[in-house]
Amino acid sequence: MTIKDIAAYCGVSTSTVSRVLNDHPDVSPAVRDLVNQAIRACHYVPNNSARALVSSHSTAVGVVSRGLDNPFLSSLIRVLGREIHSRGYTMVLQQIPTQADEVKAAALLEREKKLLGVIFLGGRFNYTAEELRQLTVPFVCCTYTNIFGDLPRDAYSSVSIHDQNEAGKAVRYLVDHGHRRIAVLLDDPADNSIGQLRFQGYRQALAQCALEYDPALAVVTGDYAMNAAYDGVCRLIDSGAVFTALLAISDSLAIAAIKALTDRGLRVPEDCSVIAIDGLELSGYTVPTLTTLCQPAADMARESVMMLTELIEGTGSHRHRLMDTTLREGGSVARLESV
Repeated sequence: MTIKDIAAYCGVSTSTVSRVLNDHPDVSPAVRDLVNQAIRACHYVPNNSARALVSSHSTAVGVVSRGLDNPFLSSLIRVLGREIHSRGYTMVLQQIPTQADEVKAAALLEREKKLLGVIFLGGRFNYTAEELRQLTVPFVCCTYTNIFGDLPRDAYSSVSIHDQNEAGKAVRYLVDHGHRRIAVLLDDPADNSIGQLRFQGYRQALAQCALEYDPALAVVTGDYAMNAAYDGVCRLIDSGAVFTALLAISDSLAIAAIKALTDRGLRVPEDCSVIAIDGLELSGYTVPTLTTLCQPAADMARESVMMLTELIEGTGSHRHRLMDTTLREGGSVARLESV
């Protein structure tokens, strides 16, 4: 069934059918009803790819997600898709490896798909004004902000948690439970990204609690791979370092840490407590259940879409929203008897 078949069925021209499909106003209500009835009766499905080639009106919103295996971003994408569709737009998703350039990917996507705007997931924290000139549409950074870059704050929007503060909350939670020797598991303490911010929050909280930072308790994996986290925690244990708790900067790293501790004969939380930041659904099924600071993924996605569509429609201006985490108390943190 083609557009020509629908036109013949109704006794109208193909251009009339096309105008109905594209919701043009210059079609009489009677003809519009006739064509729509024919579309339903014949179960006609428009060829959206072909229509996009001839249409000058785009409804496409790009979502560029950096990190193919990041389960937290996957949960956001589902909500983003629903929210974008509910506002009358179409989501164009592109997932790229962690090493790829999300700005370049978005610029190419903008030209190919006639994007009206872009939402970045898991991008870099150090954009420059020069490289963002590749984009000519508004964009929102979701899950992060450009804290290490030189973009003016009125040139983009962002939705994120305050990574330093949230890491500090996790440390203070452990301290309140009697822990003084607290290890940290992270990808890189100088990556101009989440790892650096959460590591800073860890160190600041130790200082605020009058605890000395011990470099021997910092486990640096180099990336977010679970096998690297597992190996790192095994090295920490084998080194003979004394610690009663561990802060992992993500749930996935914490899951690997629990496995490493268990395989080395340590009980969680009796011998070592574990806390993380993220709130993955998966981490609710560890044994014991992981105690974690849950990011408000659905709220972050909804806020990002609202910001972007307001920018597209000219009803809003650039702004930056920091959201709070919610503590999910699992069974992976023990209270020491000395408290």
